[in-house]
Amino acid sequence: MVSFATISPLLAAGGINAPAIPALGWISNSIVVAVIVTVGVLAFTRMATKRMELIPGPRQNFVEYLIEFLYGQVEGIVGKHVAPKAFPLLATVFIFILASNWFGLLPGVGTVGFGQSIGPVSVDPSFKDEAGNYTFVPLLRPATADLNMTLALAVVFMAVWFWLSIRELGVWGTLVHIFGPKGGLHGALKYMLMPIFMFVGVVEVVSIVFRPMSLSLRLLGNIFAGETLLHTMAHLGEKIGLPGWVAAISAVVFPLPFYFMEILVGALQATVFSLLCAVYIKLATTHDEEH
Repeated sequence: MVSFATISPLLAAGGINAPAIPALGWISNSIVVAVIVTVGVLAFTRMATKRMELIPGPRQNFVEYLIEFLYGQVEGIVGKHVAPKAFPLLATVFIFILASNWFGLLPGVGTVGFGQSIGPVSVDPSFKDEAGNYTFVPLLRPATADLNMTLALAVVFMAVWFWLSIRELGVWGTLVHIFGPKGGLHGALKYMLMPIFMFVGVVEVVSIVFRPMSLSLRLLGNIFAGETLLHTMAHLGEKIGLPGWVAAISAVVFPLPFYFMEILVGALQATVFSLLCAVYIKLATTHDEEH
């Protein structure tokens, strides 16, 4: 049954790991949004570039401007040599995250779904029934508010990062880059400081291992918090005991300023995620003589 549910923030989000939608098996509501966003971006890009013209129309002009702008930003960070290899991933990640974040602000995302309606409750296990099943499953929720999606993005990036590092420096060059002495040291001083650089290299390896988790949790935390904030403000009038018609109006008015804030947050988080990825690539593909 599809219902317009009045639900708690945690219930609306479906938890950190989204439940599957009834009758769709393992497909979760965040996967549905990811598919919609991906198809939408591809369809718009295809329509804009299907017939390239010397004097571009609005859609072609927008796509060309966006690609040129993003390429310039990537090239300015990773350099002209690495930019052609890193740009497809970084641009795709930025556009996908931005579109997913803004899609999550559409009315009905996180509030329309399957199951029974439940009134506002505190953050506790009451959003499950006695059998441990979700009482309400949103039909759609932001893809980036699901740890599965953000972690997958981070893991894919790290795989490409590793490939770029090996391709640019080689296996031995990568090991020297991490554990070797920096600053062009020579002679006895080089060997005296080598244990310190080895220790720093171990610390660097630990930080590399934790990069997927830090990237994914940063994005997840901000989008999940924004989703929770909007749901909380939508039910604030009801929680403080306003009359029914006033609470209905407040459900629209109270979240409105935060929608504009979440638009900025969505763009900012897409920028931060992509920017950090670009910086990681730059640090890993820079030859010692370029320092």
